[in-house]
Amino acid sequence: MISVDAHPSNHGSDSRWLTGIAVLASAVMEVLDTSVVNVSLPHIAGSLSSSVNEATWVLTSYIVANAIILPITGWLANYFGRKRLLLTVVTGFTVSSILCGLAPSLPMLIFFRVMQGTTGGGLQPLSQAVLLEEFPGRERGPAMALWGLGIVAAPILGPTLGGWITDTYTWRWVFYINVPVGIFSLIMISIYLHDPHYIRRGKLRVDGWGLGMLALGMGSLQIMLDKGQEEDWFSSHLIV
Repeated sequence: MISVDAHPSNHGSDSRWLTGIAVLASAVMEVLDTSVVNVSLPHIAGSLSSSVNEATWVLTSYIVANAIILPITGWLANYFGRKRLLLTVVTGFTVSSILCGLAPSLPMLIFFRVMQGTTGGGLQPLSQAVLLEEFPGRERGPAMALWGLGIVAAPILGPTLGGWITDTYTWRWVFYINVPVGIFSLIMISIYLHDPHYIRRGKLRVDGWGLGMLALGMGSLQIMLDKGQEEDWFSSHLIV
């Protein structure tokens, strides 16, 4: 088996860090959206004429979509190519963020949040894979430390940032702030990122039943964990 260090990136140090910052920004943007909307739920519910309990599906739908996509990201990267997949998911996440901000009703917002979670679910593992690929051994430690700092800090700062944006502007700007970050990531990724030599589609086959059961199982588990406290766990017909 050929190690990654045997084929170091041909990029210079500056281009490596530009690539790293681009993929890290997209991953932090995705993680931030798991918590930045929390404090906006009462505003969303009031604006879209729904209850706060109904508005919690804005969070649940995003987390469930993330949980379904996350385990199959490696297979998707091998099948479609890492750069192509990364450009696709960043584009999808940015566009769905705009649609979330424009949503005229709660069902439409939940639908767009599913789109956002589906496209954003692969950003964390893809960004980590790119950083491990781009940086040689001596620079990998600082790069992964920066990645870890961003991934840990984003959900902590999310509620504070979301509250400030909602009070200063409106809840819709909680989604619009993703747009400039997404555009920046797209430009940097398209210029500097290249697929590693060992990624080949080959004769990979789609296990439709396996993917379907994985989506059903992970989605159901995530709904139980996210709505259990609110629905009294197994007393709920939905959870059962």
